[in-house]
Amino acid sequence: MPPTAGSSPAVSTASSRSALTGPSSAAPSSTPTHRLLPSPAGRIHLVEQGSGPLVLLLHGFPESWYAWRHQMAALASAGYRAVAIDVRGYGRSSKPEAVEAYRMLDLIADNVAVVEGLGERSAVVVGHDWGATIAAMSTLTRPDVFRAVGLLGVPYTPPGGPRPSEIFAQMGGSGTDGPGTDGPGAGDEPGAERPGAGSPGVRSHPHPQEFYVSYFQQPGRAEAEMEPDVRGWLAGFYAALSADTMPAPGAPDPHFTGAGGTLRERFPVGVLPSWLGERDLDVFAGEFERTGMTGALNRYRNMDRDWADLADWAGRPITRPSLFIGGERDASLAWLADAVKAFPETLPGLLGSHILDGCGHFVQQERPEETNRLLLDWLASLPA
Repeated sequence: MPPTAGSSPAVSTASSRSALTGPSSAAPSSTPTHRLLPSPAGRIHLVEQGSGPLVLLLHGFPESWYAWRHQMAALASAGYRAVAIDVRGYGRSSKPEAVEAYRMLDLIADNVAVVEGLGERSAVVVGHDWGATIAAMSTLTRPDVFRAVGLLGVPYTPPGGPRPSEIFAQMGGSGTDGPGTDGPGAGDEPGAERPGAGSPGVRSHPHPQEFYVSYFQQPGRAEAEMEPDVRGWLAGFYAALSADTMPAPGAPDPHFTGAGGTLRERFPVGVLPSWLGERDLDVFAGEFERTGMTGALNRYRNMDRDWADLADWAGRPITRPSLFIGGERDASLAWLADAVKAFPETLPGLLGSHILDGCGHFVQQERPEETNRLLLDWLASLPA
């Protein structure tokens, strides 16, 4: 949903067109380089391409740096230093054993360490899904380091509000279902308001269901579903949230489990979304087959800790320049419509809010050309 009328940010749909611009469009594009940098997690793996102002790219669940494969060369060619990381617990980055090592403040510290380890003093940070929330909280808490923030898929919701676990329990334990969500990112900002039983747009069901976030929070439970067939589970998950393969209206919502059931039993079977080739799936699956799913899932297991840790920032806006890009068929826009409407207050530095027609959750992978164009135009508009 676009900002309210009269607000300053530009609003567009997928039909908008603009030239690729940047601080140095003539700068040559380099070959991607893999590196490991020290961080509070131990080490953070990153892929770097290009030179110029630093743009830090943060992926979501369940992905890796590879989610930004379509953006790296475009940013480098436009004169930026594009750096996509494996978030703590993913890919080749360190995977601390303790569940509490995945709280938001720790991930923010990793991001700061990457910027400093690259010899930079500041960066623009762009994130998708959980990466959008991490990018937003990094900019909120460390505006001295992160000079602008781009959010893909998940709009900013300031910290505060009810305790997250209580809200999730209301959504599933009472046998209610929402209008669908974007999957791993829906309202993942600490304290984000979510609809409960009796709220507009929430469907009541005769049988109890469980919201996927609650399902993920018990250690070992989701792993038991995912890890026996990581590749198959990921294929179904990606298909369930992509515009061209998501379940039809009225089908069981893949973001909830039935009593004693699994998420996967509601995923599409035998089909991959158009943006995901077999080789791409091999890349994502290969990392999780090697590392397991626990590091990624531990992010969900810290949401109440985040709620407490970020209490000093409750209700605060992000004043740095910002950008939002969402998919029109990504259900987070329905669930978090009020957050988008609140952008004039919560993101007073918003320079653009764009909804891509017919796009699902995986914005930069489903619509790489539109995403690249919008990112580059926004980056070119930022103060030096």
